Amino acid sequence: MTAVRQPLGDSLEVAEYLKVSVRTLDDWAHKGVGPVYHRVGKHRRYRWSEIEKWLDQQSNGGEAA
Repeated sequence: MTAVRQPLGDSLEVAEYLKVSVRTLDDWAHKGVGPVYHRVGKHRRYRWSEIEKWLDQQSNGGEAA
């Protein structure tokens, strides 16, 4: 039985999802403060589960739903 895998997100897809520019995503990657990414050849790719995990860690104030 093989596991069902989600496709990896590229920088444009992730930037659109997070409502930030690709440049911001590039800056975060350079500073090591953004979501975890993986190098596939020369390309930066993101696992959607890691994007969600990173977002959960960004909670700031308010109450959890």
